[in-house]
Amino acid sequence: MKALICNEPGRLSLVSRPEPVPAPNEVLVRIRHVGICGTDFHIFAGKHPFLEYPRVMGHELSGTVEQAPEGSRLRQGEPVYIVPYLSCGTCQACSKGLTNACRNIRVLGVHCDGGMAEYLCVPEQNVVPTGGIALEDAAMIEFLAIGAHGVKRGNIGAKDRVLVTGSGPIGMSAIIFAKARGAHVTVMDTRQDRLTFAVERLGADTILIANDQAEAEAERQTGGDWYDVVIDATGNAIPMQRGFNFLNHGARYVLLSVVRQDITFSDPEFHKREITLFASRNAQPDDFAEVVRQMEAGKVPTRALNTHHGRLEDGVSLFSEWSRPETGVIKAILDV
Repeated sequence: MKALICNEPGRLSLVSRPEPVPAPNEVLVRIRHVGICGTDFHIFAGKHPFLEYPRVMGHELSGTVEQAPEGSRLRQGEPVYIVPYLSCGTCQACSKGLTNACRNIRVLGVHCDGGMAEYLCVPEQNVVPTGGIALEDAAMIEFLAIGAHGVKRGNIGAKDRVLVTGSGPIGMSAIIFAKARGAHVTVMDTRQDRLTFAVERLGADTILIANDQAEAEAERQTGGDWYDVVIDATGNAIPMQRGFNFLNHGARYVLLSVVRQDITFSDPEFHKREITLFASRNAQPDDFAEVVRQMEAGKVPTRALNTHHGRLEDGVSLFSEWSRPETGVIKAILDV
């Protein structure tokens, strides 16, 4: 089979590998579409801290069942999406249903080879029928589930005034699911094109330019009440720390971003406002199901999000092109 492998930072190659043979509890999936994530670009650039090369990337995956275990609920040829988080099922977190925070978690395309290949063997529990969702849309379910999980962590409701900082794909997913819960959503970023997209295509209510005047403008827009929930999706320690400035008394702060640096904040302000701080990691099965529900309800503008397409065979050249900001990629998908 063909596979796109990252041999070392900055070097991809299309290789031929033996087709994998599934274990008794695994499904052999014929991969059809692979969404390209910021994690993949970090691997390509050599910036991922938990990775060994060479690595077949790819964790935003959809395909069809090629072979299923005897007695499986899945049938050959069935369209499916893949939950890429391989949890152990035995640690304390897993025993509580927190499979996204498994102590021994392995993520496809990061800790083990992923789906930038024609075939992939996956545990049956991680393979889910797409229902009525188009296969190319199903390749976007995973990144959307990240935002859905963060919105759930923040317990966002219709009465909440929400600020999403960072309007890349993960920030966009948070906007979509906060709006699906009826919240008033403001988006802050440095890029006017992304802010315009958030309003015109995702339904965001207001915007903030992330400049020196952002706090003053936020205070003006909210009448001094600030925000009930702030969701950070910047991936940068400086704006993550700045996000504390925008929180109302009794507010919740959800960190979708993860960085290697320490994050600091004013303890007196934290206690005075009785802020609740949430980490948000990966997603859980009900988050994936929520994405599918909202897709079926027409609340996810998949055609607008899916901006770039290419063939797996052209991935070597496309990766370098798509990694440049001027390309205007929101979500790029490789077709297998």
